[in-house]
Amino acid sequence: MDHSESVSAGTGVDRDVVDVVLVGGGIMSATLGALLARLQPDWSIVMLERLDELAGESSGPWSNAGTGHAGLCELNYMPDPGDSAKAEDIGRQFHLSRQFWASLVEGGDLPAPASFISPTPHMDVVFGDRDVDYLRRRFATLRRSPLFSAMEYTEDPETIRRWAPLLMDGRAGTESMAATRYAGGTDVDFGALTHALTAAMTARGAQVRLRHEVTGLSRGADGLWTVTGRDRGCGDRFGIRSRFVFVGAGGYALKLLQKARVPEVRGYAVFPLGAQFLRTGNPDVVARHDAKVYSQASVGAPPMSVPHLDRRVVEGNPALMFGPYATFSTRLLRRGRLVDLFTTVRLHNIAPLLAVGVQNLPLVRYLIGELLASRKRKFAQLRRFYPGADPADWELVQAGQRAQLIKPHPRKIGVLTFGTELVTGADGTIAGLLGASPGASIAPSVMLDLLAGCFPARHQGWAPTLLALMPGVGGGADTDPDAVDLDVDRTGRVLGVA
Repeated sequence: MDHSESVSAGTGVDRDVVDVVLVGGGIMSATLGALLARLQPDWSIVMLERLDELAGESSGPWSNAGTGHAGLCELNYMPDPGDSAKAEDIGRQFHLSRQFWASLVEGGDLPAPASFISPTPHMDVVFGDRDVDYLRRRFATLRRSPLFSAMEYTEDPETIRRWAPLLMDGRAGTESMAATRYAGGTDVDFGALTHALTAAMTARGAQVRLRHEVTGLSRGADGLWTVTGRDRGCGDRFGIRSRFVFVGAGGYALKLLQKARVPEVRGYAVFPLGAQFLRTGNPDVVARHDAKVYSQASVGAPPMSVPHLDRRVVEGNPALMFGPYATFSTRLLRRGRLVDLFTTVRLHNIAPLLAVGVQNLPLVRYLIGELLASRKRKFAQLRRFYPGADPADWELVQAGQRAQLIKPHPRKIGVLTFGTELVTGADGTIAGLLGASPGASIAPSVMLDLLAGCFPARHQGWAPTLLALMPGVGGGADTDPDAVDLDVDRTGRVLGVA
């Protein structure tokens, strides 16, 4: 069945039992569906998406920056310049993603790499003596790891001009600055990738039902899950019984896991954060910037708000985007409802919510400042990166809505986390994904954890196929991107992209 079609589930509860229900039509569900369709071709898989399109929320190409998060340029992954553990972990996970996508391209399950991934150097640029010292020490730490051995560092303005000309246009040159560059970075169109993975899944027998909004999850005495909701196309109610459920519904994931009475999310809450970006398609400007350039976040800003000037390629068309500028709404999805946040409030998560509010007053002040910022002030932030920017070239666009996770804490009562967290029910029949970045970039790695946690009896039998798809599984061979690129003649040199 074509993945763009909507298939009616009818009214009432379907008495037939499916093996897997995927809630949400984004990159996470698509990744799990493509994996399971390959590992267990005899299983029945159904994806349910509330919108009339796939990747209509955070996985959409303009709902995120498209950075293939590999720890190369994201300074928030390494606040201590001497501790590279998190950056290296994310780098290894993204390399598994590249291996997985390359394997599917080679096997004919995904189209040509150029349809969803583009070679784009990853850079950092910092200003002022304090941040220059930080970046110098960060580079010294990272270069010792094989994952980052090809990274370059400079404090020379002319070298920075050669790497990213726009950064130096109109700059007075009186302020100290430094930059790092990794030529093997990538830009990923996660919307196109979601469509391609879903097509691979449906080609192997899975079904996709668009305009199907899940509103309830309940487990019967027989251990099976009943997934209920509304067909937004015809207004009918539907119900599907399933042996396993994955909730990849973005900001709605916590609400659905709460309805499923998954005890592992007790005390969890969410804090919604949105973002806007400035975007230009002016070919004269775009042609002079071939990089994703990150810098330090403003004081009080959340880690996801590190400013960056990115080259993007969407549907074959290059563009530049700069941001993010934080926004706030009580919606948990961009196309959600204003009451969304309040539907997740429970007696057991009120204390963590309040504690996070008290502990993060700088964040509250930052958000208020962002919400009140004029376009002129926002443009001044772009000119910090690109002094010669012309306001006439740039438009303000709304990106995706993120539901940042709040977790109970034994001492702080509640803490606001910035990352991706897989929640698995104790019996392994339900799992969900909460949080945000680096989510999409490390989806295959997250799904490997899900497969091991939810299907332990089958996991050993799946191991040979998983190792063939991702040779770096378990820290085995092919964990060094540079070594892989030199050693094999694989598709796009493992999506570097050659």
